[in-house]
Amino acid sequence: MKILLINPPNCGRSIPEERYDIDSIRQIFRGEPLALEVLAGNLADHEVRIMDLKAEPNGMQQTLADFKPELVAFTAVTCEANTVLRLARELKDNCGAQVVVGGIHASSDPAFFNQAGVDYVVVGLGKGSFAELAAAIEAGNPTGAIPGIATTRPGGRLSFAPRRYGPLDLAEHAPPRYDLVAENRGSYILSSFNSRLGMVVSAFGCPHSCSFCCIGSLTAGHYLTHSIEAVIRDIRLLGDIPVIRLVDANTFGNTGHARLLAEAIVAAGIRKHFIADVRSDTVVRHPSLMQQWKEAGLRSVVIGFEEITDGDLTFFNKENSVAVNDEAIAILHDLGITIVGDFIVSPDYDDARFDALENYVTRRAIDLPILTVLTPLPGTPLYAEMQERITIRDLDYYTLTNAVVPTRLGEKRFYQQYARLIKAFHANAKL
Repeated sequence: MKILLINPPNCGRSIPEERYDIDSIRQIFRGEPLALEVLAGNLADHEVRIMDLKAEPNGMQQTLADFKPELVAFTAVTCEANTVLRLARELKDNCGAQVVVGGIHASSDPAFFNQAGVDYVVVGLGKGSFAELAAAIEAGNPTGAIPGIATTRPGGRLSFAPRRYGPLDLAEHAPPRYDLVAENRGSYILSSFNSRLGMVVSAFGCPHSCSFCCIGSLTAGHYLTHSIEAVIRDIRLLGDIPVIRLVDANTFGNTGHARLLAEAIVAAGIRKHFIADVRSDTVVRHPSLMQQWKEAGLRSVVIGFEEITDGDLTFFNKENSVAVNDEAIAILHDLGITIVGDFIVSPDYDDARFDALENYVTRRAIDLPILTVLTPLPGTPLYAEMQERITIRDLDYYTLTNAVVPTRLGEKRFYQQYARLIKAFHANAKL
């Protein structure tokens, strides 16, 4: 069967741009569509293509005409959901292929895609279940018993067969199809490093439950690790690409696995720069692990500091403290590991809180601070808690750079302060 996997185009709308002509906020990173490469790897019995509309925004019509897919699958984060729904309907009209939607938003809010134009919704990791779906469709067999997959019923309710997350979901015997995006490989560059970038997954999920995070919807709270052999294989498949982004939500969620992986990288003679996500409390509890990974090539870590007071961290169910964050920063500075620090700017910020965040980041010499606006994403505990405050329901604005609840400061002032900090931090960034 001919299967087309589609990465949606850069989309999402910007209040500061539309209303106040502030164009320095939207932060677009174009990485390879690893989720689709992973799906494709487990579809060996089919003819598969990947259409990356972020790299080729005008390529869909020609691809549909040339390839004539029988099954099309989209992935989507929340700010892409409306665009994917529109594209699904257009695609239905043009080629009549059956349409599947999966990814973060489908896993967090599957009912959103229970609409005309979509035939199936996938909740959670789809590498194994999507292959089962494709085989069933090709054979004309029933699909209702495939775990995590629902047939849409516009106007009705979705029903999913229960699933257990484990080795069948990882399907790690099949490597990602990196070759399917070879023509776009030159577009996947990390500008901060001025280098080509490749992506590898070593784990899925996170053992924590921060209230704002939607990652847990992919694994229902489980933390799953790929075998060491599979991770090494995938790193090697990327050839001479010098920088590897480990795209796990928490690469060091299982410290024993992380140690074994670092040992294997060194033993295999792999010499690359790695970027990985880590919690600050993991750094503090396991500084020797950070040293080991430094020797294996770890160049940068992404840490969700989120906020600068213990009260705000408690509100996010972060299970962490400012003191621990500060200790982690000191350890990483001593090791010479670059810190990419994620911070959440609340719509409740006033001028004093913007100033406090600026002082915190500057005094701690965080190499690259990343600022997002607190956004209650559908399906998260934060969404349930803040739902009555939400005034913007259009998912196009859920880019993490728009306030979808009222701001304490005047709206224009809020975005001016937000843009000012982004500009100041990036001007002084050291990577």
